[in-house]
Amino acid sequence: MMSKRVLVMVGSESDREAMQGCLDYLEKFGLTGDFVVSSAHRAPERTREIAMGARARGYQVIICGAGMAAALPGVVASMTTVPVIGVPLAGSHLSGVDSLHAIVQMPPGVPVATMAIGVAGGKNAAIFAAQILGLNDPEIEKRLDEYKTELAAK
Repeated sequence: MMSKRVLVMVGSESDREAMQGCLDYLEKFGLTGDFVVSSAHRAPERTREIAMGARARGYQVIICGAGMAAALPGVVASMTTVPVIGVPLAGSHLSGVDSLHAIVQMPPGVPVATMAIGVAGGKNAAIFAAQILGLNDPEIEKRLDEYKTELAAK
């Protein structure tokens, strides 16, 4: 069976803490993946190489956490056909609302699934990635069912 791989990208190392819940939930669902720091603004060529090579490297979903101008999810989505999930992060005086607007307002042809601002959004991005991959993987589907049962019991 092909390994399910998720790429988690952020524009700055300081975003790691906000995305830790995402990484934890990916592990909970048994998803393998990588965490990469690459800024759409400060490292555009590196970001381009990562995005354009994502499918060839086996990634099936890309999760991008981004604050302020929040360009990373849209830039990545413009360069790949791998589904992209955007997580707005609170990095400015606007507490992430600016990031939310930047990610959710993508032009036609460049879709980005957009989650809630911050830690909750990171966790939901991992769950959403598991739901996408679980459509064709009974083991992931089983873990999702167990998670939903646990959630209901709380």
